[in-house]
Amino acid sequence: MMYWHEMESPVGPLLLAGDGKRLALVYFQAGPHARRPQAEWVADAKPFRAVMGQLGEYFAGRRREFDLALAPRGTAFQRSVWQALTRIPYGETVSYGELARRIGSPQASRAVGLANGANPLPIIVPCHRVIGADGSLTGFGGGLEIKRKLLALERTNGGTRTDGPQMELLAS
Repeated sequence: MMYWHEMESPVGPLLLAGDGKRLALVYFQAGPHARRPQAEWVADAKPFRAVMGQLGEYFAGRRREFDLALAPRGTAFQRSVWQALTRIPYGETVSYGELARRIGSPQASRAVGLANGANPLPIIVPCHRVIGADGSLTGFGGGLEIKRKLLALERTNGGTRTDGPQMELLAS
């Protein structure tokens, strides 16, 4: 069973979805890729109390790491990229090429970009921290303005994360 809830945030509404114990999806509803809940999903805010609390703390500048049970679905390669994203320190950025090197596939920066774009848990799995090799802001599912806001929030609040979220990586 999948549950969903839409929460307000400083970057617009966020659609949250999960199985009641683990968060599976976060969608930027104000961005170019807004999504509606599937017909069989159940609307219920209760399973997302911890998620909403931690996201609220993040947006208020009081949280630099998330401690949530996550269940993103993807290929083994995508999951390796998403796991690497969780190790990018708060307030820092890396290029797609650097991320490819970190996962042991230095020639795969385009594939890393595609996997980054398929991240179902933005903000929590911080794909917004990946930028172009020249330092430019490049594609982001929520749109470049939201990416800019997230990076500015982290720059303003400074600090370094020590570890990433708990992530159960499920095969698709």
